Amino acid sequence: MNAADRKTVERAERRQHRKQRRVLAIVLALNLFLALALGVGGWWADSSALIANALDNTSDAIVYGISLFAIGRGQAWKALAAKWSAVLLLLFAAGVVADTLRRLLVGSEPIGLTMMAMAAGSAIINLVCLFLLRRLDADDVNLEAAETFSFNDFVSNGGVLVAGAMVLWLGQRWPDLLVGLAVAAIALKGGLDIWRSASKSDQSA
Repeated sequence: MNAADRKTVERAERRQHRKQRRVLAIVLALNLFLALALGVGGWWADSSALIANALDNTSDAIVYGISLFAIGRGQAWKALAAKWSAVLLLLFAAGVVADTLRRLLVGSEPIGLTMMAMAAGSAIINLVCLFLLRRLDADDVNLEAAETFSFNDFVSNGGVLVAGAMVLWLGQRWPDLLVGLAVAAIALKGGLDIWRSASKSDQSA
C-alpha cells in the first residue's frame, strides 16, 4: 500500500470513528435518561420489573461509556473493554435477582398501568438505540456488545409490558416478580455471550 492509499484509509477510519463516537454518545445519553425515568417509575409503581429495567439501563450506560473509550484503540483494549461490559451485565443480573427476592419476602404492590406506560416509552427509545447502532455496520466487539444490550432492553420492555397488563388484569404481583427474574436471565445470557465474543477476539489479536 503506497502513502496516498494509506492516507485515504486513515481518513476513512477517522470518519468511521467519529460516526461511532457520535452514535454511542447519543445512545449513552438516552440510556442515562431511561435509567433515571425507569428508576423513578419503578419506585413509584413498586415494580421489580421496572427497577430491573432501570438497573439494566444504568449498566448499559456504563458499558456505552466503556465502548466509547475503546473506539480507535487496539484489539486488546477493545477485548478488555468488552469483558468489563460482560462483568457489569453479570453483576446487574445478580442485583436484580437480589431485589426480586427481597420483594418476594417483604411484599410489594406493583401498579400495572404505570408499568405498561413506562415499558412502552422505554421500548420506543431502545428501538431507536438499536436502529442507530445497527446502522454503524462495524465489525467491532464493543459495538456488538452495545447492540446486544439494546436488543436485550427492547425484549425486556416487552416483558414488562405484558407483566403490567397481567398485574392490572389479575390484581396480583407475581407477574412483576417473574418478569424481574426474566430480565435478570436475559442479562445473564447477554453477559456470557459478550464474554465469549471478547475472549475469541482477544485470542485472535
